[in-house]
Amino acid sequence: MDRAQKEKLVDELGQIFESSGVVVVSHYEGLTVAEMQDLRAQMREVGGSVRVAKNRLAKIALEGKPCESISQYLSGMTVLAYSEDPVAAAKVVNDYAKSNEKLQILGGAMGDSALDVAGVKAVAAMPSREELIASIVGCIGAPASNIAGAIGAPASNVASILSTIEEKAAA
Repeated sequence: MDRAQKEKLVDELGQIFESSGVVVVSHYEGLTVAEMQDLRAQMREVGGSVRVAKNRLAKIALEGKPCESISQYLSGMTVLAYSEDPVAAAKVVNDYAKSNEKLQILGGAMGDSALDVAGVKAVAAMPSREELIASIVGCIGAPASNIAGAIGAPASNVASILSTIEEKAAA
């Protein structure tokens, strides 16, 4: 890799570190190509990505960034998992690490906050953006359906009373 390619890679990594909601650093020693492709596919499904980069270049890219503290995790065979959604990448990596012991979570960053292994697992336990939106929509929609039910209830009650009166008159 020549100097220009390295500079381009450092710029790309710098943009990743600045724009991502969460970055998770893991060791991937022993993962097969198929397993790594599976991890990448799972990450793409949630809008995230997986990147393997030279630790030295990643440390250069981290200089001056809010998440610079994760440079301590960049040693050995590391992989960076990141997503704009602050929960998505952590969830995928945590779930994948549970099913495949070759992937070991080292830590990560969410904004300017450094995360250790427990922090990444705590973030993974949080509801995702889509789950939060669904619960908010449910909360907003519930009063409307209650109002519709309350408005429709008197008409239903009147109809049942009229039906009962009609039955008594017919008998």
